[in-house]
Amino acid sequence: MQVLTNVFCFIFSVDPDEIRRLGKRFRKLDLDNSGSLSVDEFMTLPELQQNPLFQRVIDIFDSDGNGEVDFKEFIQGVSQFSVKGDKESKLRFAFRIYDMDNDGFISNGELFQLLMKHFGAAATWKRLKLFNERLLLILKFSLHRVPGCSLS
Repeated sequence: MQVLTNVFCFIFSVDPDEIRRLGKRFRKLDLDNSGSLSVDEFMTLPELQQNPLFQRVIDIFDSDGNGEVDFKEFIQGVSQFSVKGDKESKLRFAFRIYDMDNDGFISNGELFQLLMKHFGAAATWKRLKLFNERLLLILKFSLHRVPGCSLS
């Protein structure tokens, strides 16, 4: 077990105490003791139940695409939220949430789908347009500070 812990610490930039803590959390979530977490098992987390992007996060955690998240995938996914994780990995993870077809781009259609998930039944064209305009302003303000990045 120690060798596996050391490997996870090296690969995913987490410390041994964090691996042990995440192991306990994983075992607690694994209600059927299968060694992997189903969507239903993840749904037992109250903080995820109301998150409109929940399924997208699970899809990204599930790197082998088998519909369940094993311990390695769990550690890999959760490490994206670690304060010790590097910024580039966190940005890639955030980008992947919005790049729903995994083509390396966030299209207008993908952005619209995410806005609909976020606003749900309360989504009106006027509200979506206002949100989109604000989002573009934020992106323009943020990207002009990064050399080589711009928004046309």
